Amino acid sequence: MASKQNPKRLFDCLNYQLENFPLPDMLAAKENGEWRKYSTSEVSEKADQISASLLKMGFSAGDNSIEGKDKIGIISQNCPEWMMADLAIQQIGAVSVPVYPNITTKELQFILEDAGVKMIFVGDEPLYKKIKEIKENLPALQEVYSFKEVPGLPQLTQLMKELTTEEKSQVQQLKVAVKETDLASILYTSGTTGTPKGVMLSHRNIVSNSLGAADVIQEVGVQGKRVISFLPLNHAFERMATYCFFYSGAAVYYAESMDTIAANLKEVKPTLFTTVPRLLEKIYEGILAKGNQLTGIKKKLFFWALGLAERFEINQPKSLSYKLQLALANKLIFSKWRDALGGEIKSIITGAAACQVRLLKIFTAADIVIQEGYGLTEASPIISGNRYDEKNRMFGTVGPLLKDVEVKIAEDGEILCKGPNVMIGYYKRPDLTEEVMEGEWLRTGDIGKMKDGKFLKITDRKKELIKTSGGKFVAPQPIENKMVESPWIEQIMVVGELQKFVGALVVPAFEALKKWYMEQEKPYPGNDKVMHDREARELISASVTQFNQDFNPVEQIKKFRLIPNEWTIEGGELTPTLKLKRKTIIEKYQDFIQSIYS
Repeated sequence: MASKQNPKRLFDCLNYQLENFPLPDMLAAKENGEWRKYSTSEVSEKADQISASLLKMGFSAGDNSIEGKDKIGIISQNCPEWMMADLAIQQIGAVSVPVYPNITTKELQFILEDAGVKMIFVGDEPLYKKIKEIKENLPALQEVYSFKEVPGLPQLTQLMKELTTEEKSQVQQLKVAVKETDLASILYTSGTTGTPKGVMLSHRNIVSNSLGAADVIQEVGVQGKRVISFLPLNHAFERMATYCFFYSGAAVYYAESMDTIAANLKEVKPTLFTTVPRLLEKIYEGILAKGNQLTGIKKKLFFWALGLAERFEINQPKSLSYKLQLALANKLIFSKWRDALGGEIKSIITGAAACQVRLLKIFTAADIVIQEGYGLTEASPIISGNRYDEKNRMFGTVGPLLKDVEVKIAEDGEILCKGPNVMIGYYKRPDLTEEVMEGEWLRTGDIGKMKDGKFLKITDRKKELIKTSGGKFVAPQPIENKMVESPWIEQIMVVGELQKFVGALVVPAFEALKKWYMEQEKPYPGNDKVMHDREARELISASVTQFNQDFNPVEQIKKFRLIPNEWTIEGGELTPTLKLKRKTIIEKYQDFIQSIYS
């Protein structure tokens, strides 16, 4: 008889699926152009085989103390092997240390050294090259195995061997010995400042969060349905979501790459996926670009539907005329948007940064519910999330709290969080742990408030508040989120610390400007020169003036400078979750900022 007992350790989510609703495609990825599907029983079998091989190689939970447990790294793009390795490591009581594939070698060396990683799984040859570059500086590193074939490197498949009865029994005994309070993983936060910190999360931390998040996604109806995964698996949000999918019986398909998402969505036809707002903005920009290419009545209809969507509200009565128009827009226009996302999409869950309210309205009007949530790695990571059910959803908020999570607002407005999801602490850094913990309460570093007694609203980052020379505090995030609604602004960072007024560094939307110049039948001056071009400045300036009206005079952008190239992870201006590294940008563009105030 199937067990209904809830999981307590992360690998219990796999057993729970196996006993309650085994899937033919628990995990799937493209191999040689075809979707290779792994059933629940195959994933379970392979995880056990890898566990047994790791034991043979001498990896274990040691004396079961945090320091005594062996640390095993994973650096790879998303794939079924990633999750199988993760499950196998946990099952023997060892600790997985997953790392961003796009990390710099300097940060990679710091993490592997700090955690004392003894073995690492690499996705492919380019990632192995990163390890090779720093290997001699990592005396603890004994073994490197790859997921894909890499010349001269042993492959994960070599660890998948038929188990003897004795080996099966040994793996089983070790699984039983793992406690829910044991350390499961160390996740290094990319951080917008300073060196990465190793967040220690126990099985209980991540499992409690996965079960709480299951309440959010099960409303959508995902059992036996497909989801697509493309956010990096080492990110706390995607990792927890994956265990939540296991527990909820959803099949997880991995996108081949960021460039193939559009094609993969059409093939997979997911019911739901998780994303960050920047990618949602990119999807919308793609839709808008197609709308702009239309002509005549088709173009008029497209922008009429868009106008309707921008006026959309939830939990408010709608006039009969608006409802009828929306139904028509749905049939003629929005159905095509849903088709582009695979045709089965019901919900998109977004987190890691604030999402524009305008986008929430537009997609929701188009029958694609955007559920914005909030959290941080130290909270495993979700604290709150908007639900699929309209009465538990509010635009501009990050929704009601997750089950068993408590929040209180400190006197200075900082959000404090308590619950089974709060981390054990920072690895080897009790000093930093002390800074963020107030008894059992975690200081999130975010400023917020509760609306209507149940919806959490984030107003800004505590450390990112700007103090003008007049002593006024300005929150940059709401201003930045509003300004990027402009078709001419790709990225923006508000500045003005101890200055008379608020200024901004602006990365123009180069592609949109190129199109504009073509339409005006004028030559495009090029990305380097467009920043000095009067017409481009006027387009951007008009947007800044328009959106300034939404803010108090002290918050309004008085002057801005255009930046000649986009900010990227590789350039060091963005974290792997696409947040601005303000300190780096300020240092890099010191001259630009000075010119605003000279």
